[in-house]
Amino acid sequence: MNRPIALFVLLTAFPLAALADGPSDYVFTPDVTYGEHEIDFKAGGWKRKDEDQPKSAASIGYGYGVTQRWFTEFYGKYERGDATHFDAFEWENKFALTEPGEYLFDTGLIVEVERPKDRSEGYELLFGPLFQTEVGKVQLNGNLLFGRHYRADVVPPMQFSYQWQAKYRWRPQFEFGLQGFGELGQWNHWDPAEQRSHRIGPAVFGKLSLGNHQALRYNAAWLARASTNAADQNFRVQVEYEF
Repeated sequence: MNRPIALFVLLTAFPLAALADGPSDYVFTPDVTYGEHEIDFKAGGWKRKDEDQPKSAASIGYGYGVTQRWFTEFYGKYERGDATHFDAFEWENKFALTEPGEYLFDTGLIVEVERPKDRSEGYELLFGPLFQTEVGKVQLNGNLLFGRHYRADVVPPMQFSYQWQAKYRWRPQFEFGLQGFGELGQWNHWDPAEQRSHRIGPAVFGKLSLGNHQALRYNAAWLARASTNAADQNFRVQVEYEF
């Protein structure tokens, strides 16, 4: 399979629609940089039709490239509805399963464990494969994610969601494209179409070199509702200080 065909397969495998399970969620990529330190800030806000107040969320974390295949990061997460409050601790682990450019798709694995402040929610596990390929100056990402709560008062079935993005590598300081997030319901029995949640919108990306192996990396997106059961609009941003 050549790269133009891969472009077609990836775009048809991941619907052009979107939503994550939080306003500050971001698209995972399978790349890992050994020895890199990172301070990561994420924020976002949205207004859903079934909520009286807009909702916003933010997180700040520290990450480190432990090996050439494993990057780990710890987060503190906050939410704002009627008031701002601490929401959860999160431990994220990303594993590169292939070398960059070794195969048609670079592949990885994401594993997150979250401990909400509300102990009745137990622990949340999120995991799934990550895919990335390039066609000329266009980079394509698509992720399949599975999530479930454990040791909670109420344990729902495992849920399925997806992420995707397409970006044009214009120049390192500024790239542009699209992002999407979606939730489809139970992993082996999807919700009816009207209950699924999909969002899509334009995104910008970039990396600003600070010298001495330091850089600021950013990405931001404005996501619009692409299904009836989704927030009307969602702005999200991520800024990473790498050193």
